[in-house]
Amino acid sequence: MKKRFGKFIPICIMLTMMTWGCAQDMKTAQDGVMKPAVAQKQAENVYKGKIIGKSNKAKTISIEVGKGKDAQTMMVRFDDKTKGIEHAAQDEAAIITWEMRNGDKYATVIKPKLATLPEGVTEIGVDELYGLISGDTPFTLVDARPKSRYDQAHLPGAINIPVPVLKEKKAAVLPKDKDELLIFYCGGYT
Repeated sequence: MKKRFGKFIPICIMLTMMTWGCAQDMKTAQDGVMKPAVAQKQAENVYKGKIIGKSNKAKTISIEVGKGKDAQTMMVRFDDKTKGIEHAAQDEAAIITWEMRNGDKYATVIKPKLATLPEGVTEIGVDELYGLISGDTPFTLVDARPKSRYDQAHLPGAINIPVPVLKEKKAAVLPKDKDELLIFYCGGYT
């Protein structure tokens, strides 16, 4: 049994890291807070948002900063000095720190934008999850990814409740026992 779960440890690590994205998405939906301070982010030489595109030929990255009608697409250049260029993947959330050089904005550091967990939610590690799976503690493991991704592969014992379904139906899809431990995981940073 331990060998079987040993295969899932790398997956659990990856999924634990990606869980933050779903947690932020649910928090934003609950509190409706938007952060339109685009001008403030520019003054700090930091852009936070979704990568719209990356051109290796032109050595540019386009990032959407802000939300809704306040959203703006910003462009920065990158070069061999740019750290974390692998995090500039299309449709992924990123934080780009930039500096001015010869009248152009150049990315100095690119990091994935990881969400903070909402109040009352804690992160668990792979060892703790393995202990729960191996032990007798009752819990519900929820895969919050779309059904198509769940059908491709998921952790043993996980049920599928995609984030849009959870937002729409809320308590109707969650276990009736409010004292039962709920563990969510998903497949992305945002």
